[in-house]
Amino acid sequence: MKRLSPWLAAFLCLGFIAAPLFAASVSTSKGSSAAGTKLAATISQVTGIAISPLLGVSALGAYKYFSANTEAEKADLPWYGQPMYWLSGLLIVGAIAFKDIAGAAVPTGMKKPLDILETMENKLSGLVAAGAVIPFSMDTISSLISTGDPAVTLPLGLAVIHIGAADLSWLLNILMMPLGIAVFLMVWITAHTINVLIILSPWGVVDAVLKSIRLSVLGLLTLTSWINPWAGVILSLAIVVIAFFCTGWAFRLTIYGTIFCWDFFTRRRKRFAPDAQENWVFTARKIGKTPVRTYGRLSRTADGKLVLKYRPWLVLAPREMEMPDAPLSVGRGAFYPTVVGHFGEKERTLILLSPRYKGHEVEFGAACGITSIVDVGLRRAWNVIKDLFGLGVSNPAPVGA
Repeated sequence: MKRLSPWLAAFLCLGFIAAPLFAASVSTSKGSSAAGTKLAATISQVTGIAISPLLGVSALGAYKYFSANTEAEKADLPWYGQPMYWLSGLLIVGAIAFKDIAGAAVPTGMKKPLDILETMENKLSGLVAAGAVIPFSMDTISSLISTGDPAVTLPLGLAVIHIGAADLSWLLNILMMPLGIAVFLMVWITAHTINVLIILSPWGVVDAVLKSIRLSVLGLLTLTSWINPWAGVILSLAIVVIAFFCTGWAFRLTIYGTIFCWDFFTRRRKRFAPDAQENWVFTARKIGKTPVRTYGRLSRTADGKLVLKYRPWLVLAPREMEMPDAPLSVGRGAFYPTVVGHFGEKERTLILLSPRYKGHEVEFGAACGITSIVDVGLRRAWNVIKDLFGLGVSNPAPVGA
């Protein structure tokens, strides 16, 4: 039953989305057909905005502005349809695109701050879109269904239901608003992980590939919706299903990216000291039944074992996970520390620490009973380069092991 529950939830979610589409399409009148087409286009708009909020909102605002025929219609447009907002958004999108193009030619250390800034922008624009644009879209959907046609004929030979005779738009708004925001958040969180993965990736080529994937999906959705709105709905539903099953993983990665950006921009490590008993960390891989990038508190028990205490989705019942029984080292990275497990000749990163722990590796290791300190990632690579060119003596081996 536990394995079937995600599929059941996905089926119910798609059922709620498909219900208004069905209601708008079953009518035989020409007016309802146009209303159903507009409804399909709105569903695709919500999905597209969720994939890239700033670009989606700005493009939608520009489209509405140039589609308005009179100055009075332009003045009545919502805030995102005003030139000051959509033009500013498009300029920011252009600056980000220039950063991505030029980023391949600059060192990773110089590009990462800009990537973090872009991640913060994506979070802010996502919140703005969820709180402002999506309600407008959902209101469009409910108004189309409730007033699109005075009669909707059901396909089973039943009586004709006169929707126009009873104003049920308020009930439809209540049902559609939470569903629309939930679908938006699922797709946005999944798409937002691309920004977080770019922060974690040390190679510019990977960044370009990730950005290309997101842009290709958005472009395909836009093109499909333009050719046939109902084909766009089918593609949107496919994206929603994929996002549904990726939401848990994407949520954990989003939490990590949020804390990462906060620590970086506020320079938290300058005002931070690790706790002597327990510290907040993330898992770097799946350990037992604990998923990757689970956020929790790492502490050492009285019998000397390292235990991670966490809450699924940050609010559910607390759980505990015991760290693998292997020699551990605290890794000093260029941007954030890690905890590395030594399994024979192999090294595996088990724990990720946020940037606030950078420079506090020794204190964190003391709190966890770890005395071995090693260089990892870019720091290790830089030490290798210095050794090759004789620029200095490096010591990547464990210190105090």
